[in-house]
Amino acid sequence: MKYFLTPNKKPKMKLQIPTPPTFEKIEDERRHRCQRLAAAFRLFAYFGFDEGVAGHITARDPEFSDHFWVNPFGVYFGHIKVSDLILVNDKGEIIKGNRPINRAAFAIHSQVHSARPDVVAAAHAHSIYGKTWSTLGKLLDPLTQDSCSFYQDHALFDDYTGVVLETSEGKRIAETLAYKKAIILRNHGLLTVGQTVDEAAWWFITMERSCQVQLMAEAAGKPILIDHENAKLAASQVGTHSLGWFCFQSLYEMIIKKQPDCLE
Repeated sequence: MKYFLTPNKKPKMKLQIPTPPTFEKIEDERRHRCQRLAAAFRLFAYFGFDEGVAGHITARDPEFSDHFWVNPFGVYFGHIKVSDLILVNDKGEIIKGNRPINRAAFAIHSQVHSARPDVVAAAHAHSIYGKTWSTLGKLLDPLTQDSCSFYQDHALFDDYTGVVLETSEGKRIAETLAYKKAIILRNHGLLTVGQTVDEAAWWFITMERSCQVQLMAEAAGKPILIDHENAKLAASQVGTHSLGWFCFQSLYEMIIKKQPDCLE
């Protein structure tokens, strides 16, 4: 990480943010994605986003773009290792792994990955504040700098028809998400996407916290919203792909130090 002075009359200290790694071998990129995916599950458990068998995070395979890696059905997020991850194709067939997958995970994620070639990863869980906020059937307001990450960049799926078991319902969700980074599934929870596993996981973590903040603020009084122009500015500063990736890095380092077995 480097700091340098810009050649202005008034020198400013500028932070050069690291960027995601690149790989010469597919095997190395696949290992990296799976390691990030396993760590993301551990972090979701660490933050209390688990709810029984609900929730899933997926990562597109770097070689077979219509395949994705996902958690095995019924395994606690906090126990998932790289070796536990399941590879599934676009037909729902398990290519690698010996455990079943969540049917809802395939119904939703297969359609999101199909509709969004730019998306490497998608995250969904039944987290407390996300599902609480989802019952209100409305988008998040630009109340804080952090929530501006989602300003004009998240959608609302304003419907609920039970557990998502059919790909047709997953397709409706993907169509509503369009090219945004996140979607609120009414009476259900949150779903976020990213160009890396790191980014998708971070957007979920900070969106969950943004839901918590708005619930608390509205319970306490009438929050003051950030105005449109400044919300747009903040979104361009804190809502980028690169910053989403970067914000995950310290959490990744923390969880693998605490739970190094997740990389096995």
